[in-house]
Amino acid sequence: MTAKSKSRARSALHAATLIALLAGSGYLTYTLRAQEQAKAPAVQVVDGHVAGSGEAGAQKWERLSSPDRSVVRDGTGQVLATFTDGARTATLTGPSRTFTEPANTTARVVTENWVRLMPEPWKAGAENESWFKEWFKKYFGSQEDDIFAMAFQYGDQAPVKKDAQGTSYAGDASFGPLNPNGSAGNDLRLEQSDFYDYLGTPYTFRDGTKKQPQTARYRSMDCSGFVRTVFGYRARYPLLSGDTSGSGLPRTANGMARATLGAEILPLKGVGAQDRPANIDVIQPGDLLFFKLDARTGDRIDHTGIYLGTDTDGHKIFISSREEANGPTIGDKGGTSRLDGNGYYATTLRSAKRL
Repeated sequence: MTAKSKSRARSALHAATLIALLAGSGYLTYTLRAQEQAKAPAVQVVDGHVAGSGEAGAQKWERLSSPDRSVVRDGTGQVLATFTDGARTATLTGPSRTFTEPANTTARVVTENWVRLMPEPWKAGAENESWFKEWFKKYFGSQEDDIFAMAFQYGDQAPVKKDAQGTSYAGDASFGPLNPNGSAGNDLRLEQSDFYDYLGTPYTFRDGTKKQPQTARYRSMDCSGFVRTVFGYRARYPLLSGDTSGSGLPRTANGMARATLGAEILPLKGVGAQDRPANIDVIQPGDLLFFKLDARTGDRIDHTGIYLGTDTDGHKIFISSREEANGPTIGDKGGTSRLDGNGYYATTLRSAKRL
């Protein structure tokens, strides 16, 4: 079978699967819709402005600051991709997609942003290096699962996906087992479920630490476990076994927020109400977000999520695994998933970084 026929077969299979899924309700949906591009809001301009010159079909590289980054534009000045110094996360422009969660919100995110991990952190001039040329040729315009697609494969009623060994690596995830001492709105479910708990398989980290899954936590992931599942287990960003220092993604939201990783987009200044970032317009799709929700955790950051972009009403939306929704959500249970305004999560945001 040729690559083209394989692609057609995959497209046909995707379409058939999507039709079957849409017959149900109450799950996070992820769809590719060519017709959406005509009615979708303009793609978010991640660098703050759009140039208006250049020949159609040409590509132009440009250096920008705050944060230091490189963008590539097409001949009309539209941003095709953004690469941030020190970060492996890249935001590419591609086919329009729609993300919804009918069970918990009416919000809809229609986006042309595709978020992927590069094999190396970006630096000025990397567009001329062979590793990048090879990576960009493979992934620009690709519809292979990206960070967003992976994230939405763990929502309510998401179908189970299995690898060649029969391990269920995706599908509806819960936040964690019920807490025998908890109640609704007060630690109803236990934290500390990581990706290996969700998988139900032991995992040996690079430092030699071997973690055993807990049966009660099977198919569960807390907020940081969700981020580690998507960026680490699925997208292959290095993972640490705990919150110790190192070149990988730590275990907890607090560890991630305070680690020297990627690029600091909204630096962590503190955990008090006065430390809420004054301007969040610098964040871009794929950034990790960090929140201070619970006074009982002292100076620790206690929640994390992934920024998706703006919804069709213009609100800044994120996805995270939450106790109230019992798993990954962009919904309204336990607080609307918005960063703008003065809602629960908007007022508790403390920092953001680009891995």
